[in-house]
Amino acid sequence: MNITIAGMGNAGTTIGADLAHKGHNVTLLKTSKKLHNDNYLYLSKTPQVTVECGDEKYVADIVSVTEDYEEAISAAEVIIIFVQTNYHKDLIKKIAKYLHDGQTIIIEPGYLSTCYFMQMVDCDVTIIEAESSPIDCRIIKPGHVKVLFKNVMNPFGVYPASHRDRAESILKQLKYPFKITKNVAEAALHNPNLIVHTIGGIFSIPRIEFTNGEYWMYREVFTPHIWNVVEALDKEKMDILQKLGCERLPYVEACKLRNSLDQSEDALKVFRHYAKYDSPKGPSIPDSRYITEDVSQGLVMLESFGKVIGVATPTATGLINCASAALNQDFRKYGRTIENLGLKNIEKILND
Repeated sequence: MNITIAGMGNAGTTIGADLAHKGHNVTLLKTSKKLHNDNYLYLSKTPQVTVECGDEKYVADIVSVTEDYEEAISAAEVIIIFVQTNYHKDLIKKIAKYLHDGQTIIIEPGYLSTCYFMQMVDCDVTIIEAESSPIDCRIIKPGHVKVLFKNVMNPFGVYPASHRDRAESILKQLKYPFKITKNVAEAALHNPNLIVHTIGGIFSIPRIEFTNGEYWMYREVFTPHIWNVVEALDKEKMDILQKLGCERLPYVEACKLRNSLDQSEDALKVFRHYAKYDSPKGPSIPDSRYITEDVSQGLVMLESFGKVIGVATPTATGLINCASAALNQDFRKYGRTIENLGLKNIEKILND
């Protein structure tokens, strides 16, 4: 298939290389100059990505590396979005005029960015929202990536539901094990970063500053008392999922589904194993995307859902307040809410 990856960061570059290695024609679209410019410059001259994956090492050929939206979007059968969710709305505005009937857009992950497509796109496209990226990875140096972990299962939501067969056909060709969630709202609220990035990022600020960034959040921060906060926030998330008619699935069980082939394992042990052996290092700065993205786009959205449907979210509210105070930013001011996603759009998704 002709696949365009929008975003050339860690995940975009690695997934692009992985799909090229599987035989797809991959275009990498550079969407901004904020990050990873050296990676773009290297690949624009030498469109080959070196991938380290355990004991395996290979080089994947990329068909095109570009900043030209029309070139990258109009010819694609599948467009996979790998940019921070803070920037989804602006990105969708840029690509909307180049989209056409029959294309499939995969958002990795989405936080309900499907709603932005509903606001701006009139053609007949299939939207797939992932809970998380299929691969944990990092750019080691320009043109060179390392795979840290591969999900054994990847839950996806599909909109509209009538396109489920089309979505499943596309996902089978990508060769990532998958299951389909009830809807894209369920996939959005099971984004693991909503829980672990926000709590981990906020409670890690003193260690990040003390160690000057030499820090490994997943290995250190989730002590028994911090885990109490995880469970409190997770309860609020599950209360909202239940009120929306979705399954009441705890964070650790969703983690086990994605991370473990043995579903009889203790879910918390699966998380602890991932944290100790497979998780990425970092964050290295207090105002990382763990807070700037996942508080504004995840927790603010969760709080907004709670207000609209009558579910109390004191833990989410407290975390938003703490993050806003610590980083001297009002995350609600530019956060993701039911109002800017569009209540009617969310109702269409839930009733689809």
